Amino acid sequence: MTKIAIFPGSFSPFTVGHQSIVDRALPLFDKIIISIGINSEKNQYFSIEERLQWIKDVYGNNPKIEIKFYEGLTVDFCKKENANYILRGLRDSQDFKFEKGIAQMNKDLNKEVETIFIITPPEISHISSSIIRDIIKNGGDVSKFIPKEIDL
Repeated sequence: MTKIAIFPGSFSPFTVGHQSIVDRALPLFDKIIISIGINSEKNQYFSIEERLQWIKDVYGNNPKIEIKFYEGLTVDFCKKENANYILRGLRDSQDFKFEKGIAQMNKDLNKEVETIFIITPPEISHISSSIIRDIIKNGGDVSKFIPKEIDL
């Protein structure tokens, strides 16, 4: 059986934290689908096209990575893509508490899907897309917080 993981998120923008999760998960899976989903709780600052392109700039040459956009439930997208894993990064205990509830609900919705958590390294655990967006909105330099392939 092919091990396919969905790494869902808004990725607005894609950060070195996201990159760290993907890079460390690559040896565990045959394919990782980095999936930009619509999150009704978040106000998107960047277009879907921009976000897709940034991730392509980072991983476009990697045959184990696909980059897609989806709407609806992540577990439904997993079924459509024949993925049995959801990949999530955890920065701190607050992330764990939030992600645990989502993982349990996803498992209840689809018993075939397992959520895999990867802990963010301490030196980048403070990086979040919302903070990066705020720095960008205020004219700050975010170059050390986003992959070098992304030009903002």
